Amino acid sequence: MAETDTAAPAVNLSDRAAARIAWLMTQEEHKGLMLRISVSGGGCSGFQYGFAFDDTVGAEDRLFERGGAKVVIDETSLELLAGAQIDYVEDLVGASFQIKNPNAKSSCGCGNSFAV
Repeated sequence: MAETDTAAPAVNLSDRAAARIAWLMTQEEHKGLMLRISVSGGGCSGFQYGFAFDDTVGAEDRLFERGGAKVVIDETSLELLAGAQIDYVEDLVGASFQIKNPNAKSSCGCGNSFAV
């Protein structure tokens, strides 16, 4: 069974990110969706972040909740995201989820990939 984070979180979900995730979930017809954040090999720096809607929490997943938002991260990705802050930023260029990852030794210009 997946674990729900109740102690000190391995990732920090900002108020803006939680509000945006909660709003996105209300826009979907399929209830019970969560935002899945993953890390996979690829991108210009070695690893890349992935964001997708998911309604399944697997045995190797951790579930984080804040302000009505649910985020699920698999244990392998969580090792690379430990201590990260997930934020939602809107500026003149556009809007996006951004991850401030203390484990990243370098990242690409767009912030979607990183190296450890």
